[in-house]
Amino acid sequence: MTARLAYKNRMLLVLVLGWSALQCGRFLLPPLLPRITETLSFSPAGIGAALTAFGLVYAAVQYPSGTYSDELSRATLIVPGFVVLVIGFSAIALSVTAGLFVGAVVVLGVGKGLFASPSRALLGDLFTARRGRALGIYSAGTDIGGVLASGLAVVVLTIGVWQFAFLPVIVVLALVGVLYVAWNRERYEFSAVDLAPGETAGRLLATQDQRETLVAFSVFYFFVGGLTNFFPTLLVAGGFSETIAGGSFALLFAAGILAKPIAGDLSDRFPRLLVGICGLLVALAGTALVLLAPSLPLVLVGTTLTALGYKTQFPIADTVVMEAAPDGNMGSDLGLSRAVFLTANALGPGFVGVVADVTSYTVAFWLLGATLLVSIGLLARQYRRHRGQPR
Repeated sequence: MTARLAYKNRMLLVLVLGWSALQCGRFLLPPLLPRITETLSFSPAGIGAALTAFGLVYAAVQYPSGTYSDELSRATLIVPGFVVLVIGFSAIALSVTAGLFVGAVVVLGVGKGLFASPSRALLGDLFTARRGRALGIYSAGTDIGGVLASGLAVVVLTIGVWQFAFLPVIVVLALVGVLYVAWNRERYEFSAVDLAPGETAGRLLATQDQRETLVAFSVFYFFVGGLTNFFPTLLVAGGFSETIAGGSFALLFAAGILAKPIAGDLSDRFPRLLVGICGLLVALAGTALVLLAPSLPLVLVGTTLTALGYKTQFPIADTVVMEAAPDGNMGSDLGLSRAVFLTANALGPGFVGVVADVTSYTVAFWLLGATLLVSIGLLARQYRRHRGQPR
């Protein structure tokens, strides 16, 4: 029993380190974009298209990687994920033309897709009794990576060569990949796999609860896509300095380091949907406060509430999908669900950009926040329908 617990904890540690490192590299891109655009002669539309391609490739790889990890083994997908991630970040660091950069971010999207669903599914396999907490700790790697990226970007921009920012990411990912191989107990299996997306989609849409869950969390991911890409721009448009906007953006990540593990643990102890509904209400209140706030202290409070609220959803969304999946199909169901969620996430920035172009960023964010009412309503209806039933 002790040996199994030690193995589970080692796997959790190595996957959190890997996710933190790759998210650090991913979140280096926003603060470095002005420098990248300048040195590689990118147009605004060109850099936007490159990031959209990254997001769509990442979403598209979720389902096949999850399904292959069900039929073969989690390790068979996770190890190539590490390899492709190192190649992708190395290609970004070596990019000297816009075309090479676009190719590099597409490779990066493939690597992240290979890693994301199988690593979550592995934790779901190992932590059956405490999935929420394990996935909360894991998903906090996004916020650890975001905070590290903010500091690393400042240092690198002072030096002046943006490519240097990715070197620590490459080294850490390579070392963590070696550590994963050394600790892994799963076999590596290679054979043909029938993806059968129609069958998986049929399972995900089979009941009213599952359909409502898919819509509710897709709308939530849509909100996150708009929020995280334009939050600093919203504050600058509202009269705050770029320094304050950047610090507030970093606060979104810092809050998540604690919020996600706590939310995951709470969802193991209390009804998951209830914890999710409360988190969405807090996020909506925080967003409203930021939009109404006339002063920096209120903006910081609103930012903190927004972060604490929306960060709770990530471990809950993954766990709800896992628990609805039949034995042997957790990776494929999670992968297809995340493909839907991440596609919605990729549409969020476009919505904010179009509305802001016609009206203002304030109006765009009011409408963006209003979309959370859809998620709240759907999850609340499910909670009322099943309240009192054993989970």
